[in-house]
Amino acid sequence: MSLKAFYSDHFVLPLPPGHRFPMIKYRMIREGAAGLQPAIDFQEAQAASDGELALAHHPDYIGRASRGELNAAEQREIGFPWSPQMVERSRRSSGATIAACRAAFVDGVAVNLAGGTHHAYADHGAGFCVFNDAAIAARLMQAERRAARVAIVDLDVHQGNGTASILARDDSVFTLSLHGENNYPFEKEQSDLDVALPDGIGDADYLAALQGAVTTLQQRFAPQLLIYLAGADPHEGDRLGKMKLSMAGLAARDETVFAYAREHKIPVAVTMAGGYGRDIEQTVAVHLQTIRLAGLHAARWSAR
Repeated sequence: MSLKAFYSDHFVLPLPPGHRFPMIKYRMIREGAAGLQPAIDFQEAQAASDGELALAHHPDYIGRASRGELNAAEQREIGFPWSPQMVERSRRSSGATIAACRAAFVDGVAVNLAGGTHHAYADHGAGFCVFNDAAIAARLMQAERRAARVAIVDLDVHQGNGTASILARDDSVFTLSLHGENNYPFEKEQSDLDVALPDGIGDADYLAALQGAVTTLQQRFAPQLLIYLAGADPHEGDRLGKMKLSMAGLAARDETVFAYAREHKIPVAVTMAGGYGRDIEQTVAVHLQTIRLAGLHAARWSAR
């Protein structure tokens, strides 16, 4: 079998020169993934509808974002100037996580080659995030009666503050975030389980914290679907991450999540989330490692 991977990188935002968001990485991830084994089944993501977005966002915000009515302050908080491409890409990135969730129930795992836009709140965007794909997909999977209990396992270096806010009073979705204690956002929200980690943390301490977190997740919640934000930004070469995880440590991180999913027979939808390496090739290599391990997980799942 091949790993299904949903992409939207041909919808490119027109960003000003010198903008720090690494838009090119998404095309590089797709091109790099084409050479991976096991084979990747690439599928273009469909755009999330207004109704799907409204599972996590206020209709007024969806409408104003779609029509280009966000004011200057709202655009600054997102970090992108408004454009039709911004809206289309954000809808398709959410659609890719939805599609990856649906595919995971069949194949055990599937991947969104973007996504992980966890800073978007119900009524506004923030931190390069317009719509919150994980919150949208979690609620849609419940509405489609595929899973009653969904866990969002957020291993981006930044706390998933928007996700935590949207789902704060929803006991049917468990939000787990391992993140830098002293990193953005500086005013954190409360997830169901937050593990705040110090600057400079290395492989061993990080992996011990993660193993404790997934053990607690299973004890407290026993999810029927995982949405995994596999950020590349805990890598030691990331300019924004402040952590010191090696490539081997990040591989062990991913395998910890996949092994947990196999042990408890939980489908996994993987998103790429953040990555701001000093060397863009290094960031892409981290993401490709995650995709390769997801492919191996899919093969093990099918061989059960």
